[in-house]
Amino acid sequence: MDKPNDIIIRYTVFGFLIGIFFPFASLLLHSLTGDISFTLQGFGHLHELFPGQYMLDVIPVLATITGVIAGALKARNQVRYNRQILEDHQRSERLLDFTEKVIHNQLNAELELKDPDDPLGEALINLRNNLKKNIEEQQNRKMEDDQRNWISGGLATVGDILRRPFDNMEEFSYNIISYLVKYLGANQGGFFLIEQDQDETRYFDLKASYAYNRKKFADKRVEWGEGLIGTCAMEKQSIYMSGLPDGYLEVTSGLGLATPDNLLIVPLITQDEVLGIIELASFNTIQKFEVSFVESVAERTAITISSLRSSIRTASLLKESQSQAEVLAQQEEKMRQNMEQLKDTQEQAAQQAEKFVSFTNSVNHTLIRAEYSTDGTLLYANTLFLHKLGYFSNSEVEGQHISKFIDKKDREWFDPIWKRLSEGGKHYEGDMKHVTKEGQDFWTMSTYTCVRKDDGSVEKILFLAIDTTEQKKQSLDYEGQIESINRLNIKAEFAPDGKYINCNELFLETLKYTRNELAKMSVFDFIENNELDSFHEIWEGIIGGIPFQGQMKTRTKYEDEKWFRVSYTAVNDMYGEVAKVIYLATDITNERIMELESRKYTDQLKIQEDKLKLAGVELKKKLEQTKSDLEAQYQLINRERNRFQKTLADHADLVLTINQGSRILFMNHSAEKFWNVKSGNILGKDIKSLFPGEPGNYDSFLVSLFSPKAVKITGERKNVKIPGNDGRMHSAEIILSMSESADEVSYTAFITLL
Repeated sequence: MDKPNDIIIRYTVFGFLIGIFFPFASLLLHSLTGDISFTLQGFGHLHELFPGQYMLDVIPVLATITGVIAGALKARNQVRYNRQILEDHQRSERLLDFTEKVIHNQLNAELELKDPDDPLGEALINLRNNLKKNIEEQQNRKMEDDQRNWISGGLATVGDILRRPFDNMEEFSYNIISYLVKYLGANQGGFFLIEQDQDETRYFDLKASYAYNRKKFADKRVEWGEGLIGTCAMEKQSIYMSGLPDGYLEVTSGLGLATPDNLLIVPLITQDEVLGIIELASFNTIQKFEVSFVESVAERTAITISSLRSSIRTASLLKESQSQAEVLAQQEEKMRQNMEQLKDTQEQAAQQAEKFVSFTNSVNHTLIRAEYSTDGTLLYANTLFLHKLGYFSNSEVEGQHISKFIDKKDREWFDPIWKRLSEGGKHYEGDMKHVTKEGQDFWTMSTYTCVRKDDGSVEKILFLAIDTTEQKKQSLDYEGQIESINRLNIKAEFAPDGKYINCNELFLETLKYTRNELAKMSVFDFIENNELDSFHEIWEGIIGGIPFQGQMKTRTKYEDEKWFRVSYTAVNDMYGEVAKVIYLATDITNERIMELESRKYTDQLKIQEDKLKLAGVELKKKLEQTKSDLEAQYQLINRERNRFQKTLADHADLVLTINQGSRILFMNHSAEKFWNVKSGNILGKDIKSLFPGEPGNYDSFLVSLFSPKAVKITGERKNVKIPGNDGRMHSAEIILSMSESADEVSYTAFITLL
């Protein structure tokens, strides 16, 4: 590719050659006619004979000027064309590089648009932004799902811990706090419960602590309202602090010496009453979803603490009662022995008494027994009555009114029953809740019946009962679980043949049916026709004892499409036969819609990716075409350069080209003849080889050509002395022209011998 200066020089030379043709032709024509000789003297004589020759002498100057102007215009157009080609090539490279980065998921790659109106560049940037946005949304959804799964898994494990039987609060507390520390990846934790002194002063007692993967034994007491523990309890709100300074935990929390700088304190609250505190410390930041998880654990733990304390207290009282029962049994045995000693004198009476005592003992050992007057005053209570209700002797209960053992809320329905009994009415049988000395609920299967006198009037009322507290608690727990399932899950019951039996309100609300409509339906009516065959196989497996879990599509009464995560479980009767099938479901329609939309976005993304690949192919074709055009242009320029060099090679003046390192690149035939060298032997050698002797022997203009670092004078004509092949110095006029390319600078000297 020619440089601008090369083009100007070429056009200047062409203009000069064209202009010199006219005076030269005039001289030639007149010499042929014999008017003048073809010499310099003849040329001068021609001006004397024909004054119009001076006009022809001006033509080379005008032609040269015209060549300079034409060369400058051509050079300007060439520069503009080269710049446009370079810009197009750079733009193509930027787009191709950006496209390859996007294809390889380098979504942070940037693309600088030189031209604001660049639709392809804008499309690539928009595609990158859409890809980046979709990936970020997928990552956020995955993170939220992972957090929900993490919380669900943790709560399930905590639920297992809470359902275990514990003999003391310390073991219970340690199981909870050690699991929390491990599951959250914390460093240490403490479990505090509220206790009371004899003067009923409340304080927090450290029941268990766990730090650095090992159990810690600490006797720690925190007064009510003291430090962060007390603040959390009074405000009934969780406290989370981060970036704590060294030693801060030691002063304000209950964990003692500690170095972590993230602290979470959560209250154990049930029915608006604070039962204790969970305290966790960690080097790592505790995330919001982790705080929510700990608060959920605290809420469930608080509910369990209340019942666990009652169980532990009941177990303690049971042991004490059993001990007292043994003492009473020994006393009764002695009494029986004493009664036997009296049989010699009162054999008849003794036999009757023995039968009565035997019956009474049997009743007292198997049933809770008490006797009341008609006004409700307790006359007698056996050992089981005292033991079950938490009393130690008859003196504590005899003379007390029955209302002492009945909850105020139960008096509303029990008082009419008692009034009927006191008037000699029908006896009462059924579940009955009493209140123990400690205020705990005590459930029994009770019987109240009248004991009559000989005249038929009511003498007293006999109370017999069996302890059903544990069964009742279990029943209430089952009822609570069933109620919880009904609140959170869609539930229905079906017969083994698939007929509808029952359902909860959530089932009706979701599928929009009424109970009367469901009574005529079966489980198969909720299945799509094209899936009935496969569902029949699933149903046979369920009836055979194989539970089913999975996702199923169902249509509501109004043909709305719903997706559920379902489970079918068979329930057997006492004979081991299937009585019914329980259907539990969770509405996942929104999740399914999101999944389908995600697939749609993925398909769109794939289409965009295919378009991008197609655009890349088109871009590659354009680049190859551009490369082909550039090569063709390069070949054209080479031909022009070769033509110009051939022209210069035959030029009468000496033409010599050197590079920036003063190495010879080109020498025409006139120069070869003048210095008596061959260009094949001289090319690549230092120009100094043509100028023997010391540099000081030559003009400074020539010396600048010898040194690569010297500043060279271009565009000016200089008269100098140069050595020839004959060893003499010749006068010459020289003009130096500079040419630049991307990686090289060259200088061409045009030398005219004088």
